[in-house]
Amino acid sequence: MLDGFGSGLERELGSGEKLLWKGRPRGGVRLRASDLYLIPFSLLWGGFAIFWEYSVIVKIPKDEAVGWFFPLFGVPFVLFGLYFIFGRFLLDAKIRASSEYAVTNRRAIIVSGVFGRKVRSINIKSTPEITLAENADRSGTITFGPPLSGRAAQRGLLFPGTSAQPAFEMIDDVRTVYEIIDKAKQS
Repeated sequence: MLDGFGSGLERELGSGEKLLWKGRPRGGVRLRASDLYLIPFSLLWGGFAIFWEYSVIVKIPKDEAVGWFFPLFGVPFVLFGLYFIFGRFLLDAKIRASSEYAVTNRRAIIVSGVFGRKVRSINIKSTPEITLAENADRSGTITFGPPLSGRAAQRGLLFPGTSAQPAFEMIDDVRTVYEIIDKAKQS
């Protein structure tokens, strides 16, 4: 179960801490359940923003007082629309490519970061709830802590890597990892 990434996850281990498992999330562009409604909405948003920008560039005479303002006004909406349509998938793939997960006899460790190194440590013995979400292909996600609601739950949808809830996302053989965590929690 221990594969050598040469990652330096071992440097996060404390004295007497034993590494039980380490792994990475699945790579590449992946769809999530939330994309069922986010993709159509992003196409509507981005399509309207691009239509607006095209219309104001083509139809408003440049010699009018607002001739320069309306095209500039639309640029942030076009940029966000393009991010919303394409960029969030690329960012999510980049974040997952730089992420590693580990389970020790004391805690779960999440190492991530595109522009730096961020380490999250979860004490598995004191975490009140650990949730397993398993797909038909035996991949899935393990979430630490009670489910979030409202804006806290939605934050990670548009901006990957910003979720307030720690999780091992999109890992293979998720049930085996869950059982390792459960066994460590019980000991």
